[in-house]
Amino acid sequence: MWDPAPSLPVLAAPMAGGASTPELVVAAARAGGAGFLAGGYKTAESLADQVGAVRRAGVPFGVNVFAPNPVPVDRREYRRYAEAVGDLASELGVELDVSHPTEDDDAWDDKIDLLLSDPVPMVSFTFGIPDRKVVSALRRAGSRVAQTVTSAEEACRAATAGADVLVVQGSEAGGHSATLTPRRPARPERLADLVGRLRSLGLPIIAAGGLATPGAVAEVVRAGARAAMVGTVLLRTEESGASAVHREALASPRFTETTVTRAFTGRPARALRNGFIDRFDRGAPHGYPALHHLTSPLRKAAAAEGEAEAVHLWAGTGYREARAESAERTLRRLGSGLRGGGQRT
Repeated sequence: MWDPAPSLPVLAAPMAGGASTPELVVAAARAGGAGFLAGGYKTAESLADQVGAVRRAGVPFGVNVFAPNPVPVDRREYRRYAEAVGDLASELGVELDVSHPTEDDDAWDDKIDLLLSDPVPMVSFTFGIPDRKVVSALRRAGSRVAQTVTSAEEACRAATAGADVLVVQGSEAGGHSATLTPRRPARPERLADLVGRLRSLGLPIIAAGGLATPGAVAEVVRAGARAAMVGTVLLRTEESGASAVHREALASPRFTETTVTRAFTGRPARALRNGFIDRFDRGAPHGYPALHHLTSPLRKAAAAEGEAEAVHLWAGTGYREARAESAERTLRRLGSGLRGGGQRT
């Protein structure tokens, strides 16, 4: 099983929606670290193809899965919001299906079946904590199990469920918050402080969220993390699958801040503040994955047209550190502040 403390303790985070690629995961391993494939929003068949591609490279890796933890949407609020965003969709030539909310489990059973029949070194979960039977089955199959948490209470629940590793996510992370209570997320806390508090549980910790400089990585490792996990800072790398509009926005002076919004998916997520957020955030209801499915066609159309003001530009607070270079160079630079870790570039 994979040790969560590789020679370069800087890991590539799973970024659902296309940004995480097999090439990015392999590059992270060749830098001395490791990476995670993102199972979210994929079919089990598509995930299996990516697992096969990384496995052929013979490197350590993990797979992240969205555990079911739905946020039901009020039907009246859903219709109201669908009508509001429908106007923008029409401007982009997209017709949204507003008849009823789609509330699925992201092919949960199929993905667990895949990971039990074709085990990978590590499986991590986000959004929810799986049943202890699932955790035990994965461990028997030979996988280590990691759980993403955002608070001490969540970390205790993960430990009770049998997790081998805690992925401790701070509030400065880009994309969706991993909070288990999306209607009432935890109070923000410095990531290094949270890592330090959770050491008492005795589980290896991977720290994630807003880590974009050598100093930030070194701080969480000094606080007790076995490794740091980074995502946003890899979005502009050569191996990233992020869209052109997303890559450009991260470097554009047009976007000057990040904010947490549920306007795109009905679940809190940090993104570059843009026109869609300004227009719809205040009226967006809670409701995941219903709002994700509702706005997905609109967002895809906007990305295809290069219209950044209507795209979910997920980004952590350190987004300005994302560079157009190889992932290996980025990861080694981030590890350069650690004694014996990485090469200065």
